[in-house]
Amino acid sequence: MWCIPTITPEFIARMEDILGLYAHLYDPKEPVLCFDEKSKQLLKDTRSGTPTKPGKPRRQDYEYKRNGVRNIFLAVDPKGGFRTVSVTHRRTKTDFAREIERIVGLARYRNAKRIHIVLDNLNTHFEKSLIETFSPDKTKRMMRRIRFHYTPKHASWLNMAEIELSIMGRQCVNRRIPTASKLVSATTSWEQRRNSQSATINWRFTKQDARRIFKYNKTGN
Repeated sequence: MWCIPTITPEFIARMEDILGLYAHLYDPKEPVLCFDEKSKQLLKDTRSGTPTKPGKPRRQDYEYKRNGVRNIFLAVDPKGGFRTVSVTHRRTKTDFAREIERIVGLARYRNAKRIHIVLDNLNTHFEKSLIETFSPDKTKRMMRRIRFHYTPKHASWLNMAEIELSIMGRQCVNRRIPTASKLVSATTSWEQRRNSQSATINWRFTKQDARRIFKYNKTGN
């Protein structure tokens, strides 16, 4: 369900900026990535379930042991058919900064002139996190190749990373996973499978759709 606030000039500007990015043809020199994260509770079975039998699925006991929480970072290149996943202990400013550093350092983006990253307004998702983690000089060098594009407040549905996280949930992590190492193994296998399929996201919501639904014209009046 969409949660739509008052349609302000800032809301319109941010929405049209992102929809404009999504409308461009794929350009490996200026890829568009969508970034987000989610928490995963690690749960360990405390009793063995019943094994699978012909015509009967395996049954899982309702009891489990909480085994900590991990954060999952995900960045998806929706038109390039690529995604990358990272599991961390937390999602602090430092974790965010190092994940951005890892992503832009991937061989896939080594020759990119500018990397556009769509993300929400979580308080860690800003250039300040890079400055506090690295140095102003290093951050300045990194930001020459990066441009952050923020969704409007209460409009994270504009971030295609939410679609990819939903797919990952259904296909990979919506089950009991007991340890961090098994979570890493599961998400890595899922990432490799999706990338081998070059799975893309077909985004259809356009600026024209936005203007019709939210009833504003090109200038936002």
